[in-house]
Amino acid sequence: MSVRLRFAPSPTGYLHVGGARTALFNWLFVRRHDGTFVLRIEDTDAERSSDEMVEGILRGLRWLGLDWDEGPDIGGPHAPYFQAQRLDRYRAAAGRLVNSGHAYYCYCTPDELQAKRAAAEAQGAAWMYDRTCRSLTTDEIARREAARMPRATRFLVPEGQTTFTDLVHGAVEFDNAHIEDFVVLRSDDYPTYHLSVVVDDVEMQMTHIVRGDDHVSNTPKQVLLYAALGSAIPQFAHVPLILGPDKKRLSKRHGATSVGEYEVEGILPDAMVNFLALLGWSPGTDQEIFTRDELVAAFDLSRISGGNAVFNPEKLRWFNQQYILRMSSADILDRLRPDFARLGVDVDTRNGAARERLERIVDLYKPRAHTLTEIASQARIFLDAAIVMDEAAVQKHLSGPLLKDALEAWLQVLAGIEPFDAANLEAALRQLAAARGLKAGALIHATRVAVTGQAVSPGLFEVLELMGRETTLRRVKDAIAKTHNSKLETQN
Repeated sequence: MSVRLRFAPSPTGYLHVGGARTALFNWLFVRRHDGTFVLRIEDTDAERSSDEMVEGILRGLRWLGLDWDEGPDIGGPHAPYFQAQRLDRYRAAAGRLVNSGHAYYCYCTPDELQAKRAAAEAQGAAWMYDRTCRSLTTDEIARREAARMPRATRFLVPEGQTTFTDLVHGAVEFDNAHIEDFVVLRSDDYPTYHLSVVVDDVEMQMTHIVRGDDHVSNTPKQVLLYAALGSAIPQFAHVPLILGPDKKRLSKRHGATSVGEYEVEGILPDAMVNFLALLGWSPGTDQEIFTRDELVAAFDLSRISGGNAVFNPEKLRWFNQQYILRMSSADILDRLRPDFARLGVDVDTRNGAARERLERIVDLYKPRAHTLTEIASQARIFLDAAIVMDEAAVQKHLSGPLLKDALEAWLQVLAGIEPFDAANLEAALRQLAAARGLKAGALIHATRVAVTGQAVSPGLFEVLELMGRETTLRRVKDAIAKTHNSKLETQN
């Protein structure tokens, strides 16, 4: 049988980076072995699940490029792929477990169970279900059934040990004495996680289960269920959890945690995939930048680390920068359509020289950008009529009567430079500064603040060339009115 793996998120939140990494590992393994990737939505928690969250998960997976072979919007031979639409299967499985002697009905009320737990804790003892309902006679069960008493279905845990081989951690053994008779079907007739996931994995013929380390403690119960249902047990691989830089479980306090937030921030999907792949998995070489095909070819479950992985936002930004540098300005511009549209620029209608200018603006900021949104944000100075002035930069670089005179002279020079390009602009500014006994750097800084509003920018003369004569003259003229009474640095 070819490999079949699944990603089975609960739609109680958007796609978390931890879930995305789990989905990626499943996807890479499937694609490496020409298998089948199944997407299943575990939505039995009706109160917390929503269509909005389902769509958010699907959108996140699509953005990452993790396509599925069976699942929502596609269907497949094991449909439906929503657990809420498969309740009859879980109830039937619970009935089979009772009939085969692997489970029994429990009529204990929540209050009764809580009282027993509280009594045990008062004595400093741990409490496990005491199998009260396991000892009921046939007549007692019949009376309760006739009275339609609410009852759950509990799995009868056998004596001995439960073992399985984990493809990451090796041999794992649990003493069944520490596993209580767990509920598989609640009194409201809804399945617990253990029953629903096993029934689905059996019916959908999963060969491997790749999931987070936090599920290791669930695995012995599920191994027991597979055996009780007469099914082969899939191979398990429990992957390390993702921690924040403080080595605590990744959460909102560490910043963005959903992949959708990173999309909005301007992270590229290929960069995110590359970054996530190396969280807990190693190719066995020093290579860091991988194409998707290279990741598929290199991926092996045996190279997953047993230790937790640390999510470093700065490393993600570095990966993103590497991918931005490898993109053409035309591709970046196409991805920035929505951002430029918010600035009043319709990229699709810019052709010829207008399109070339936009691409040159992108090229100007590409070496400095870690995200696409940084490029869009910095490009505002070329696209907005008004700019936001950094007051600290104004105070530092637009000051003094000597500067005002120099800027007025520079304004006259700017008006006559032909052609208006970086080389001529730089030569003219340095010539003017020398003639007036000024340091060229002072006039450069003043001009930069005048035309960009900021103390830092890409090369000033490339900026001026792209900005054009008309905008440059207008902004320098406006800046002259902002000069203050301190002296401009002169040459020694």
